[in-house]
Amino acid sequence: MAIASPSTPSFSASLCSSRTESTRFTRFSSVSFTRRILQPRLSTRRFAVSSRLNSSTPSGAGGSVSPDNGGELHEYELFHGFSPQRRRRGSPVFVTLPVDAVDAAGQVRRRRAMAQSFRALLAAGVEGVVMDVWWGLVEKDEPRVYDWRGYLELVALAKRSGLKVRAVMAFHQCGTGPGDPHWIPLPQWALEEINKDPDLAYSDRFGRRNMEYISLGCDVLPVLRGRSPIQAYTDFMRNFRDTFRPFLGVIITGIQVGMGPAGELRYPSCPSQKLTWAWRSRELGEFQCYDKYMLASLNACAREIGMREWGNGGPIGAGNLMHDPEHTEFFRSDDGSWNTPYGKFFLEWYSGMLLLHGERVCREAETIFRGTEVHTSAKVAGIHWHYGIQSHPSELTAGYYNTSTRDGYLPIARMFGRYGFAMCCTGFEMQDVEEKQMNPSSSPEGFLRQLLLAARVCDIPLEGENSAAGLDDESFQQVLKMWKFYSNGVEKPSFSFNFMRMDKNMFEYQNWVRFTRFVRQMSDASIFRAKLGPGGDINLSSMLDATRLGLAFAYS
Repeated sequence: MAIASPSTPSFSASLCSSRTESTRFTRFSSVSFTRRILQPRLSTRRFAVSSRLNSSTPSGAGGSVSPDNGGELHEYELFHGFSPQRRRRGSPVFVTLPVDAVDAAGQVRRRRAMAQSFRALLAAGVEGVVMDVWWGLVEKDEPRVYDWRGYLELVALAKRSGLKVRAVMAFHQCGTGPGDPHWIPLPQWALEEINKDPDLAYSDRFGRRNMEYISLGCDVLPVLRGRSPIQAYTDFMRNFRDTFRPFLGVIITGIQVGMGPAGELRYPSCPSQKLTWAWRSRELGEFQCYDKYMLASLNACAREIGMREWGNGGPIGAGNLMHDPEHTEFFRSDDGSWNTPYGKFFLEWYSGMLLLHGERVCREAETIFRGTEVHTSAKVAGIHWHYGIQSHPSELTAGYYNTSTRDGYLPIARMFGRYGFAMCCTGFEMQDVEEKQMNPSSSPEGFLRQLLLAARVCDIPLEGENSAAGLDDESFQQVLKMWKFYSNGVEKPSFSFNFMRMDKNMFEYQNWVRFTRFVRQMSDASIFRAKLGPGGDINLSSMLDATRLGLAFAYS
């Protein structure tokens, strides 16, 4: 049965800011995610960033550290209890699994390597793993037909290994296309509906469609075979909850709810695959408001305030993607139209629609997972490459109305707080001194500090992430620096860390040494009871060399 959808948004006549749909919650205790179900037989708020990695001083030459500790795990007197006392004493670290941990057939890939990896992570003091749960795999062929088999197997493996699980409700596309080894599109039946009505996909002023995530302009419209996108996401989460109920709050301790491209609450102003290098090219991004559903909302809002001419599309004079923003009519600092009544009207509407979308998803998730003792979170994008410019253009096109005169992240943090959500943000390893050498306008540290302060003001938990799999000491030390910035002066800070992402490089000997040292620094070392080598570091020489396992860690 379809779930009743939220009411259509209405706008105020002043700056066309969306009225949030009622129902207010202040909850940080629990949230969980979840009619045919294909599954194997099984026997049987705050913002938080966690990192519990051990340090290790190599006693031998390079090589790789094998996670196949087998009978050697009892060499370590690990504190496996996952007790409340353990969690209170430090910030836990989770490790994100490979994108293709579950394949297109719903099977766990590289089972033996996965099991060995889990044992190694536990020995390192890691709290658990982060598991992407793809809408495009689970509900692939038909609406309301869910195949959870691979994910049930992963959760069971984590349980046997003594690890916790954070599940990411991934309602977005992964990869660039069929030739991408990590390609995971939206469900086939949803793509068929998009083919019938291309306006279900976001569009920029040039008519280019982005298929990463369904346009939030049709959030509450029955465009997916009688269901709205919000109803489809809700049905998916409810079925997840019902299927994984025995694990919720015990093994599955966190749910991150995807709200846009790459799982982030934002518009696809830049394709997700370009965000890893867009800061280097200083790309402005494009406003995503040209599908008929977004245009209808904009037009209605403009009519409501008696300015019909403002409802025909996005800003004129926003420049091309690679323009210097100071040479554009809309974004330039001195007299750009971003700071005029029209600019404020448009940006209030554009960011308000994004905030309304987040509120809808948060409300449904809170209702579904209430009482499950699972913590919920949502992710904000780390767009920092124009942070030093007054208009912050690349943030504006992504939907964050954040400028030199306006805090665009505080409303998001407040919205998360109303529903007991933690806020997840990336870029913890990035340093201004390095980024400014290539782009003087960039400030990843300034951006992140603003986000961390918003989390503190709203008293919500924080989950940190790295934006790239940097395994050098400088990156880990920068994470610790930003963690301390967030925690300083807070009596009981709630912080955890998601390391992106597990691959074969992570288990290279020197990388593993640095990673385990970082985990220990994030933890309270007195809790992590391991037999230490000289100098207080864990002796990893007893861990088998990965090459003897035939390169079991063939992660791509």
